[in-house]
Amino acid sequence: MVKIRLSLQGTKKKPFYKIIVADSRSPRDGKFIEQLGFFHPNTTQKISLNMKRIEYWIKNGALPTKKIKKLIKIIKKNEI
Repeated sequence: MVKIRLSLQGTKKKPFYKIIVADSRSPRDGKFIEQLGFFHPNTTQKISLNMKRIEYWIKNGALPTKKIKKLIKIIKKNEI
């Protein structure tokens, strides 16, 4: 099963996440299929997502995690 999820790339007390598409069996920071954006939680919630690719992956059966669903909702709310 393919999931859209976060991959931790930062250090202790300075988290930085990549938003990736990965097989659900692969480790959190391991092998992934495609990077779709990034998320900086400590620096004023900076979020960057490639919405076209996210919609493509969801149409093809990828499941977003709860946090990714919240980030997508925030991005869609700000675009209007």
